[in-house]
Amino acid sequence: MRAVRIAFLVGVIHAAFSLYWALGGTWLLDTVGQRPQDFVKSGPLSASLVLGLIALFKALAAVIPLLNAQGRLPWPKLWRGISWVGGVFLVLYGGFVTLTSLAVLGGLVNFGAYDRPAMLGHAFLWDPLFLMWGVALVWHLWQTRRNA
Repeated sequence: MRAVRIAFLVGVIHAAFSLYWALGGTWLLDTVGQRPQDFVKSGPLSASLVLGLIALFKALAAVIPLLNAQGRLPWPKLWRGISWVGGVFLVLYGGFVTLTSLAVLGGLVNFGAYDRPAMLGHAFLWDPLFLMWGVALVWHLWQTRRNA
């Protein structure tokens, strides 16, 4: 259960920041890129709605595997299958973007002009968190495969 709790915690952290930005907060918003910043400035109401939905999606993606592991959801095999897809996606996406961002920051990949705060955020915060979330979730699912 430790791995699914770690996955839950990391997912809730991601969801909490999306909710914070949906409610108008700006701390660390520059670490996700210029486009989200422009979106928030140009259409605060629509940005709040979109970010609120993203926060809700992330929160559900964090809580469903935990509730399923505790036996609190109907159709456990369905939720387990969806969790596998989500976990593998998080590992692949988080790993790829983290490594790509690190390569750009390290000068291994010439990306031309880039948004340094966003690249730092993707290399050292947001995408490593996605990777950690996915690894913890996949680890939990792998370790409990015989019980499912």
